[in-house]
Amino acid sequence: MKFWNMGKDKEEKQADSGPEMTALEKRLAEKAAQEPDEETPAGPGTMDEARAEISDLSERLLRLQADFENFRKRAQREKDEARQFANQSLIEKQLPILDNFEMALAAAKDADPALRDGVQMIYDQLLGILRDSGVETIDATGEDFDPNLHEAISQQETTEAEPGTVVEQVQRGYRLHERLVRPARVVVAKAPEAAEQSPED
Repeated sequence: MKFWNMGKDKEEKQADSGPEMTALEKRLAEKAAQEPDEETPAGPGTMDEARAEISDLSERLLRLQADFENFRKRAQREKDEARQFANQSLIEKQLPILDNFEMALAAAKDADPALRDGVQMIYDQLLGILRDSGVETIDATGEDFDPNLHEAISQQETTEAEPGTVVEQVQRGYRLHERLVRPARVVVAKAPEAAEQSPED
């Protein structure tokens, strides 16, 4: 009887402890639910941070797009310039030939007209080919001296032209698509020096 009672008492204690543990767990769960979660920020703060991050990413994207567009334009410009000036070295080698034709034409004023016309025709054809490639001539006579286009080889005193005016072009200049290939070599006018006055007696 004693052993039976001890077993019965043990079963009753186990049965009694079950409901008490369940109630304790419920109280702990309710308490945990009421306490704020420190790791999870409040709702409004999370939205503000998300908006700020979206704004920052949008600005970065716009900057990247602008940088890429500038790079694309620069690359296209460099490509166009490379194509435009690809023949510059070859054109520079042709300029002395044009100079020789011009000197020949100047010296052939009294020569056989047929010969002179033949030389003129060849000169015009060569100059036309260069112009089709973007070459422009620089004719400086009568123009104001421009150091960006002209190379002064001497000055000439004169009263027939304003000082700083080109009075003679010794060698023609050339440009390729607005880029200077060779400046025109010129003589520039300057004012005559005042005549020395005789000393007074």
